[in-house]
Amino acid sequence: MAIQGFDYKGFAQNLASQATELVPKDFDANQRAYVTNTLLNFSMLAGEALYNDTELNFNADQAVMITQIIAEWSYHKSVDLIRSGIPQQYWDPIMQKIAFTIFEIAKQTFKQELPQEQILQLIEHHVKKAYLDSIAELKDKGLIDEGLMEFASKQSNIDTMMQEMQQNGEVEQAQQAQQAAAQNPVQQAPQAGGAVQNAQSNLPAAQNAGGVPAAGSEKDKYAPPKLLKLVSLALLLKRVDEEKVQSILERFDQDVAGTVIKYMYVDNLEEQVDPTLTMICLDEVADKIPGATEINKKRLVAGLKASLEGVSKPKLEQMLQMERQYVRRLVFNALEDEYYEMSPRIAKIVASYIQNSV
Repeated sequence: MAIQGFDYKGFAQNLASQATELVPKDFDANQRAYVTNTLLNFSMLAGEALYNDTELNFNADQAVMITQIIAEWSYHKSVDLIRSGIPQQYWDPIMQKIAFTIFEIAKQTFKQELPQEQILQLIEHHVKKAYLDSIAELKDKGLIDEGLMEFASKQSNIDTMMQEMQQNGEVEQAQQAQQAAAQNPVQQAPQAGGAVQNAQSNLPAAQNAGGVPAAGSEKDKYAPPKLLKLVSLALLLKRVDEEKVQSILERFDQDVAGTVIKYMYVDNLEEQVDPTLTMICLDEVADKIPGATEINKKRLVAGLKASLEGVSKPKLEQMLQMERQYVRRLVFNALEDEYYEMSPRIAKIVASYIQNSV
């Protein structure tokens, strides 16, 4: 059943109209058109999908807010892409990934009836991750170099605009306006298709229908506690075979691994942890967990050093005098508990050869 009172076409067009006036003045006609068209297209697609959805049962207020969030981030990240220097042929795939991410996270969090502030924090987290992952993927494919990747990753139009607002005193004005509104509330449902006005902000759709600050406000970014990260990892490992579990836990300190194992045996753990928070936690764990290659390097160094414990330095020098330089460096670095940077696969072969020669 269609959402009553939600004119997604008119609403998307109004959002795009507002954005037209806010596009950076230094953008050329092509760049300005890209920003507004991107915002319009993704707002229209999201609005239509919500309008025709027969399972979520969102009301007009919820549909307006989700569409508005997508419009806002479409604006900011399209500006970031233009300023990044990344060739234009790669902009659309990145923006599509970002819009899809917002839409899926928004649907899940609204369905779970999470607090609006938490919803915005979760969406911001995943938007930034999708943006950075997309840029890194271009670099991995050799489509951009590392310098451009680093420059692009630092682009944040929403942070720039917030800084400008703070300098102009607009943030304080907006807070005062919100306080006044709280003291004299006016209950009025958002009119779908009507312009979303915010006289205190330079952001398109910067405040949602419920009066919640947009993503990128001065609120602290959501940072899940360490225990919640370990619980989330335990949830994941409960679905993994035992051999894989062991290889993953070996990468952590003994105390941390013990905590994860303890929670793996808690009954009905899935019902006690919010799945959306679990996604954020696992993202952070994945970013910080030592890679398998790093672990293998440590093992190789330890094994090589152990095999040479009974060998005197003169004998070792004699044994290696005819070997190539990289072989000598691998061995002597290992004696200092350091890894000589080379292909792990080649290092493993060399280490095996040395150990068999002792």
